[in-house]
Order: sequence, then C-alpha cells, then structure tokens
Amino acid sequence: MTRIQASDTLIPRQVFEVPAQSEGDKKARARSNSSTDTSSQESGVKLKKQIGLLDGVAIIVGVIVGAGIFVSPKGVLMYSGSIGQSLIVWVLCGVLSMVGALCYAELGTMIPKSGGDYAYIGTAFGPLPAFLYLWVALLILVPTGNAITALTFAQYLLKPFWPSCEAPIVAVQLLAAAMICVLTVINCYNVKWVTRVTDIFTGTKVVALMVIVGAGVWYLADGNTEHWDQPFSGGLKEPGFIALAFYSGLFSYSGWNYLNFVTEELKDPYRNLPRAICISMPVVTVIYMVTNVAYFSVLSTDEILSSDAVAVTFGDKMLGFLSWIMPFAVACSTFGSLNGAIFASSRLFFVGARNGHLPAAISLININCLTPVPSLIFLCIITLMLLFIKDTYVLINYVSYVEALFTLVSVSGLLWLRYKQPKTERPIRVSLSLPIIYLIVCLFLVIASCSQSPTEVGVGTVIILSGIPIYYLTIHNPVQWMADTSQAINMWCSKFFICMPNQDKFD
Repeated sequence: MTRIQASDTLIPRQVFEVPAQSEGDKKARARSNSSTDTSSQESGVKLKKQIGLLDGVAIIVGVIVGAGIFVSPKGVLMYSGSIGQSLIVWVLCGVLSMVGALCYAELGTMIPKSGGDYAYIGTAFGPLPAFLYLWVALLILVPTGNAITALTFAQYLLKPFWPSCEAPIVAVQLLAAAMICVLTVINCYNVKWVTRVTDIFTGTKVVALMVIVGAGVWYLADGNTEHWDQPFSGGLKEPGFIALAFYSGLFSYSGWNYLNFVTEELKDPYRNLPRAICISMPVVTVIYMVTNVAYFSVLSTDEILSSDAVAVTFGDKMLGFLSWIMPFAVACSTFGSLNGAIFASSRLFFVGARNGHLPAAISLININCLTPVPSLIFLCIITLMLLFIKDTYVLINYVSYVEALFTLVSVSGLLWLRYKQPKTERPIRVSLSLPIIYLIVCLFLVIASCSQSPTEVGVGTVIILSGIPIYYLTIHNPVQWMADTSQAINMWCSKFFICMPNQDKFD
C-alpha cells in the first residue's frame, strides 16, 4: 500500500487558473506542488469516469424531481392567483431552466472540471468571488437543502403510522439522520451504487407522478371540468408577486446544474453533458405540466392552498384505500433526490478544498474506492448538525435569492469569458441571446425580490459578505497555527480514511 509521507500537501492542486493571484494564493499553491510525493504521482489516484448518459439524465431528473412537485405546488398558485397563470409560470420556469442549463453546458464543456458554479466563477472572476459562492454553499445552499429533504423523507415515511397527527419530532429527526448516514456510506463505497440507487428511485418517482396524471385524466374524462371554467380569474399582475411565483417554480426546478458538479466523473463530457441536459429538462417540464393539470382538475384552489402536501390530499380524494401510495411516493422521491444531491454537492467541497479554499483533508480520495470520503463525511456532519436545529426551515427562505444571484454571476462569467478569452475552444457555443435573456430575467427576479422579501434579501446578502473577512483571514494571509492545524488534520484523515491527494492534473 502506498505510504502517505509527513510532508503531504496542506493545500492541494488548483482547480482553475486565475490570472491574478494574491501572495497567499501563490504560497498555497507552491506548498501544494512541492509536497506531493513522487510515488503518489505514479499511483494516479483520481476520480474515475463512471457516469454514462443515462446515469447523467437520471441524476438531473432525480435531483430536480424531489419533494417539491409532490408537496408544494401551492407556492406558484399562491403568488399567481389563478390556475391558468400558474401553468404559464410552470412552463416559463421550465424554459428558463432549460436556457440556464444550455448556458451551463457551454461553461461545462469549456471548463470541464467538477465544482459547477464554483469553477466557472473562479475562472471568470478570480478566487474571492469563487470562495464567496463556496462559503454560501457551505452555510446555506447545500446542507440546508439536504437537511430539509431528509426531514421531508422521514415525515412522509412515518405518515402511515401517525395518520391523524404529526409524527414525533424526535422520530423524524432520527430517521432523517439514519437516511443521511446510509446514503453517505453508499456514496463513500461505490459510485456505481450511487447511480443505481438514483436510477431506481428516479423511475419510482416518475411512476408515482404517472399515477397522479392517470387519475387526473380519468377524472377529467368523466366530465369534471368545473375548475377550468375561468382559468385566469383572480390572476396577480404585480411584478413582486410574479417574481415570487417564479421563485417558487424555479425552486422546484433547482438541481438542473448538479451534473456540472461531477463533470470529471462523466464519460465523454463534451457529448454527454449537453445531451443529458437536452433530454432531461424537457422531460421534467412536461412531467411538471401534466402533474399540475391533474392537481388543478381534481382539487379546488382553496384545497390546494390549504394543503401542506398536495399529492397526499390528491391521493386521499382519488385513490381511496391506496392513498398510502402518495406518502410513500414522496418518501421515495426525496430519498432518490437526496442521494443525487449528496453525490454532486460533495464534489463541490472536494474541489474547493483541492483549490485551497477549505481544509486540504476534504480534497483527499480513498485509494480503494476512489471516492472523496473525507468530503462526504464532512458534508454528512454539517447536515446532521442542521437536522437538530429548531429553525432549520427558516434558512430555506434565503436559498432562492442566493441561488438566483450566483447563477446570475455564473452566466455573467460566460459573457465575460466570451470577451476575455474569445479563442478558447468551446465544444458548445450557445447563441449570445440565451445568456442575455437569462441575465435579464435573473436580474428582474433579484431586484423584484428586494421589495417583496427585504428581510430574506438582507440576511442573504449579509451572509455572502461575511465571507470576505473569512477569505482574507484564512486564505489570503493565513496565520501559522491555522496552517499547522490544517496539516495535522490532513495527515490524520490520510491515515484514518486511507486517502491520498488527487493526482489528476488541471492545467
């Protein structure tokens, strides 16, 4: 077995090249390049390309189709005011997500590195903006989303045992924690296991949605069309409400960029990344549309707005003694979604650590399984901590604004790189109109949300800006005791998890 030398890296290789680097960044990279052992270089320890086209489609569909379409379509209806306007918002959210995904396809094939937005922002704008994205993802975007998904899974899996009331919070938290640990173990052990779980549960949730669609079609065919007499009655036209309706819809589509997080593990990414996007996004949009038509056909506007889980209310009304299928379907959906989210988001922290923006131990790869075990364990611990915080759900209010803001920054990077690096090879080059349209819409959503949700916007902005002093204290000019502590943790993780630094080269 390859030995880990005492001089192993404190801050491993960079993920992307940054034109102008601070002295602290240069020193960090110098330590990385000088400390990698020769025998380690020959071993070629790196992430394996094991994700094919169908696996990529399953990851995108599996992550996007989480609990949202089962639990909370009422958010779009609430801010749209009518079922007709609500359906238009769902379609436009799908189109907007498709446009964004195509822009990311250009970025992902031009910059074929894992990390998604983090790698793209870093390439375009340098290390500080990239770190701020990583900082927000670490505090809000990733662990909060995973914790909410796990709690949703537990609540609906336990629903049949407490049909008339809420399950005890301790039981929900413990089951959610067990789920996170099980999925973390699967992700640590084998990437093939991860893709198989994703494939199976993606199929399960699509079948459950087809059950909803089938019941809705049968209900409509029986002549129950009263909900469609005045589909646009009561529609809300204020820009602020339109923005919030789009936020709710886009939240249900969130996850379309997760395949970009694992580009280094995708087989033939220049072909399979855009293909997976072009297959999965129309599929998701059509599924969401027909599912909402089924909801609106069976349930009244008041029933949808008063329901905490629309699919469960639908099942109670249409499926009779088989109504238990809906809570089970929500549980399966969230299980598969969280599996894909853990797989993809752990690569974000892995890449951040490899670039010196997180402790170097998080960038280590297990030499037997070739998976980033420390990164997965790190993500698991943070998510478990959030499970037992009373106000975890409050954090989700800040996710949409922060995601929209950094997606705007990433797509701005596409335009900036078109100007800054016009001769760089781009296997996919989208029409210039697409990123411009996407930028305009995102800018509208960010500005409009300031008037309707000033508190969420203010808190989200403060969290983003709080990363600036952290960057200068820990990355730009780190103190010696922090470097020594990072080195000690790195050595311990190398031995305990049987890991080595990534040996792939990123020029």
